Order: sequence, then C-alpha cells, then structure tokens
Amino acid sequence: MGTIYVARSKALSQWGYDVGLSKHLYKIGYTEESVKDVVAAGWAGETDWELVKKQDNVEGTSEDEIIARLAGKLKMIDPRLNPRIKDTRGIFKIVPTQVENHLLVTRALAGEPEIKDLKIKPADIAAYMIAGGLG
Repeated sequence: MGTIYVARSKALSQWGYDVGLSKHLYKIGYTEESVKDVVAAGWAGETDWELVKKQDNVEGTSEDEIIARLAGKLKMIDPRLNPRIKDTRGIFKIVPTQVENHLLVTRALAGEPEIKDLKIKPADIAAYMIAGGLG
C-alpha cells in the first residue's frame, strides 16, 4: 500500500506566474516510501517543495495511472515543452474556478448549506486533485 500526495513549490509557482502559465502549479504523485523524504528531494530543480495533502493506504494504482486520470480533467504541464520542469511528470496547472465548482456541487449533493464567499485554499486544491486521481 502506498500514499498519494500533492505538493507545491513557491519558487515554481512564481516562475509559472512570471511566464504567464499560472501561479497554481501543483505536483501529484504516488509513493510507497516516506512522503516527507520524497517531497524533500524536490522536483523541477526546486528544493522548496511542501506537502499540501496526502492520503495513505491507497492500493491498486500507480503514479502513471493517477497522472493519466488527472490529465483527462486538468492541464498537465508538458515537461518536454518547458525546460524548467526538467522531465518532471505530474505537475498540473489548476484553475481555481474548477475547484470552486467541484466544492459547490459536492456540498449541494451532500445537502449542506451554500457558502457565500468561498475562498479556495491549497488544501482544497489538493483534495480535488486526489479525488480526481483516484477515480
């Protein structure tokens, strides 16, 4: 059994904002090792990656399957077209309105009251990505 995780780098987010890509860049992955060690190693030439959210005890999947599921729903940053990414797969550009819509629909289906001023947090984005990656 492994762990699915979502991480983000402030330096990579700043680069994405500077080049007009997006400041909402997140990396999703799957590991059977210690998540803290994997995230601390870093990706895309950056070492300031922080774990946003993880889900333990995930089985019957792989990182390639998770990335493939999300690539059908979200915009994955192609490492071949962006030399800064340095062959790192699993970095996605997130559109906050998609996450907001997902939260609103999920709350409505659960019968919870609507939130007037919904502010999207990194943990909300990570939960959205993990749900999309698993199913």
